[in-house]
Amino acid sequence: MSTTTIVVIIVAVIVVAALLAGLMAAQRRRRLQRRFGPEYDRLVDQRDSRLKAEAELTQRERRVRRLDIRPLTEEARARYAVQWAGLQEEFVDSPADAVSASHMLVAAVMNERGYPTDDRDQVFADLSVDHSSTLEHYRAAEQISERTAAGSASTENLRQAVIHYRALFLELLGEDSDIPDPAAVSGPVSYAVAEDGQPVEIQDDLVSPEEPVGAADEREPVATAAEAPGEAEPDEAAGAEAAADADIPMQRTPRS
Repeated sequence: MSTTTIVVIIVAVIVVAALLAGLMAAQRRRRLQRRFGPEYDRLVDQRDSRLKAEAELTQRERRVRRLDIRPLTEEARARYAVQWAGLQEEFVDSPADAVSASHMLVAAVMNERGYPTDDRDQVFADLSVDHSSTLEHYRAAEQISERTAAGSASTENLRQAVIHYRALFLELLGEDSDIPDPAAVSGPVSYAVAEDGQPVEIQDDLVSPEEPVGAADEREPVATAAEAPGEAEPDEAAGAEAAADADIPMQRTPRS
């Protein structure tokens, strides 16, 4: 075999290897983009390097595979459904406490599912692997919680925080599972239960996990007092309808 032939073979092998490596890298990139969604782009911008971002996302996948992530039992789902309905009722009288309760309840569900919750940044990283569609909701809720602690969050901010927490909460409970009647676990409760056995407070699509975070702020025009005579005073009617959009009761207004 001549030297020229050997050189041609070596060059051909190198070219084929480079093409295969490029194809594998492209396939991995598409897979990571599909799995992590907006988190992929956010991390690429943050790291200022696509390769570094992809390496970090791959490391996140390896870490989560080592965790003992497990689904909730039917009893646990029903118990958490009742607790969520309770904190939404609490929002009427104490919105800030309801936001704090939402934060703690979501953390409790994460713990029971097997996610460590000690390190906030690590929580975001772990959730991004299997819950990227609701991660931005959780991030927004945590930001509002910080404003709540600083005393700078309005009542509407607090309601939006509960909405954002709920998006992740529903996904952690298991979106394809049927939630049993809460009364079967915790005894009689005052919350309405739909015909399929799911608590009404959990069943409706408050914020779809596929919707962008900003979608929660878009509201239908509220009815005026002339369109709904006798039901409520104008200001209260508008507030009541906005609160009903998220199935979170509006805060009570003291009457003179």
